[in-house]
Amino acid sequence: MSLPMRYAVGGVALAIVLNLLFRSFVKVGGIFATLLIAAATAALLALAFRLIQRRVPEPGERWRIVFTYGGLLGLLYLGLLAMMTLQDTPSPMGVLLFLVHYLCYPVMAALLLSERVFTKVR
Repeated sequence: MSLPMRYAVGGVALAIVLNLLFRSFVKVGGIFATLLIAAATAALLALAFRLIQRRVPEPGERWRIVFTYGGLLGLLYLGLLAMMTLQDTPSPMGVLLFLVHYLCYPVMAALLLSERVFTKVR
């Protein structure tokens, strides 16, 4: 398994665990919880890269991590959307809100893995 793939899979696993913890035990929900979990996952992903690799990710690595992470989460979100559709067809606004929740994860990862943010934290 390639280096970016390892970080992407780890990020997805972390996002799942944090979602279960926050939404089940802490009872935090909505877009606030999504933003909090997406930021925490991206921050821990960037921190893990920094501590393990002891360097800033190269631009190619950064984008492979973000796209793989976003792609894997996208597949999970599509599965969740399919399950929601089987129960009751969501409205267009519901699908848009669902898309916003999903996009928080890859956008936060792209921001926190960016060279600008990464080099400021030493």
